Amino acid sequence: MGQHSENIRYAIVDIETTGGYATGSGITEVAIRIHDGQQVIERFDSLINPQQPIPLYIQAMTGITPDMVADSPSFNELAPQIFSLLDGCVFVAHNVNFDYSFLKHYLELAGFSLAVPKLCTVRLSRKIRPGLPSYSLGRLCDALGIPIRNRHRAGGDAEATAILFGKLMEWDAQGNLTEMLKKKSKHQQLPPNLPKDQFDTLPQSPGVYYFRDRGGKIIYVGKANNIYSRVAQHFTGHNPNPQRQHFLRNIHSITYERCGTELMALLLEAAEIKRHWPAYNRSLKRFEPKYALYAYEDHAGYLRLAIGKHSRNHQHTHLFHNQLDAVNLLHQLIDKFDLHPQYCTFSGPRPLAGKPAVDPPEIHNQRVQRALDYLANELPTFAIFDKGRDETEVSCVWVENGKLHGMGYISQFADIGSPEAAKEMLTPYISNRYMMQLIFHYAQKHPAKIWRPGGDIPR
Repeated sequence: MGQHSENIRYAIVDIETTGGYATGSGITEVAIRIHDGQQVIERFDSLINPQQPIPLYIQAMTGITPDMVADSPSFNELAPQIFSLLDGCVFVAHNVNFDYSFLKHYLELAGFSLAVPKLCTVRLSRKIRPGLPSYSLGRLCDALGIPIRNRHRAGGDAEATAILFGKLMEWDAQGNLTEMLKKKSKHQQLPPNLPKDQFDTLPQSPGVYYFRDRGGKIIYVGKANNIYSRVAQHFTGHNPNPQRQHFLRNIHSITYERCGTELMALLLEAAEIKRHWPAYNRSLKRFEPKYALYAYEDHAGYLRLAIGKHSRNHQHTHLFHNQLDAVNLLHQLIDKFDLHPQYCTFSGPRPLAGKPAVDPPEIHNQRVQRALDYLANELPTFAIFDKGRDETEVSCVWVENGKLHGMGYISQFADIGSPEAAKEMLTPYISNRYMMQLIFHYAQKHPAKIWRPGGDIPR
């Protein structure tokens, strides 16, 4: 028998539901087995009227039909009894966060606050019996010779989990259970499919981290000043909303890329979201440019400027996050280069008076070309030199004519005869407006870290 305190009681729980998340689904069945560390000493089983439809595929899987629960008590009627069983116990379940999120949510709606330690038999099995082909309850019990009767019914699954739990306690010569129950242990906060050693080896430094699904596909990209702490924040709390529950269940591994500074992490995060378009990233997707300035020649030979929705399929001259910025720039070009508004298309905040005459194409086009040259050449060129990932290197962000050329890390021992030579050592990136806002804001805030043509590299 592994280590166990005689004062600890375990509530081994299984539930059946109408769906996968607590806030939008109901509970159809609850089974609780109270275990004293030696054996099951009390059992509770009840069907529950979820007071909502049971999807056909759930009926097919569990065998629980609307007729079966029509005369069953509601959760509120059973809440006092369920709470009294769980309160003061360690909450044990296979994929514990699922069952816990449902019962905590519905107990709170009934006026009870559940706050007990959790223990996940998926995670405990991985620690005590590593290397098995699957840790789903059915396959795990098959591999360990544990019978399951009434599969996908709360009582049958709870009985099997109780037998599994007893065997794990017997096999736990290393004290894994005790370690997982320590208050500061991260085991119970982690998603059930994420190996703890991957979490434990995350660095406490700036960088970008990637959550991956079972097949290794990136499903979320994030940035952090401290990768370890930021990743841990994703797994705290018991938010029952569907996006969070699906998100946690889909995390099977974490990879990361260390960065020298927060700016490098922010830029890499934005570039990687744009490259991978992960399913669970939402906020940075909003920063894609929405408007663009286009230049084209009409049938009469006049070079025209037009503001329009950004399209990846059309060559643009300049990108904008919002329409107002685009319109304001076009107004500036009209005023600065004396362009005729008849050949500048946009819907602006103020009308422009038309001119009485139109210049011939060769004169008009020269003015438009000067405006385009101004946009191409008058935008700033500079580089930000900052801390690297360690003392042997520096980070560099290179901006060419107002657009990100590239970024990366340069060895302190590299032979770069001029600052411009550093540009060739960087990884090219295509920027968006959000990334350029980050860069320009950082450059204004840290002028001592900026190199401009003709200057020396900042030290």
